[in-house]
Amino acid sequence: MNQLRGPREEPADHGIGRSRGGLSTKVHHAVDGRGRPLSIVIGAGQAGDAPACLPLLAGIRVARAGPGRPRTRPTAVLGDRAYSSKAIRAHLRSRGITAVIPEPRDQQAHRTRRGSKGGRPVTYDRELYKQRNVVECSFALLKQWRALATHYDKHALIYRGAVVLAGVLAWTRT
Repeated sequence: MNQLRGPREEPADHGIGRSRGGLSTKVHHAVDGRGRPLSIVIGAGQAGDAPACLPLLAGIRVARAGPGRPRTRPTAVLGDRAYSSKAIRAHLRSRGITAVIPEPRDQQAHRTRRGSKGGRPVTYDRELYKQRNVVECSFALLKQWRALATHYDKHALIYRGAVVLAGVLAWTRT
């Protein structure tokens, strides 16, 4: 998956993927509890969601009220089933971050088919998971911008700039 790794690196595919539905781009973003973006990653439309998770988490930087380094570790990560993988869960566990990600049915079936070697069932806080609608509402606000919804820009850097501008406006609203 070609993602933007730095402020001036244009991916070879320009963040535009080709699928049966035509050309598309995916915007991955991590938001705080009020729907304000903390980190943004642009990827090709046909690429999976899980490979974008770790670069997305690596981009989180929240300034502290006083002196000190910015905060880079969220308390919990609320994600949909697309972000359920052993690698993501292991990364979150190693950093002391609570994973609130349900397990897809095919992974459940595979685990139960393996019996005792399949490991424990994945548990997550169902009440906390209900707050995941905040990120969906954040995407709905992004789609209010016609240029973002229709992807007028041909370069991922320009498109990401528009997404960042929409994020800045989201921060000024609250």
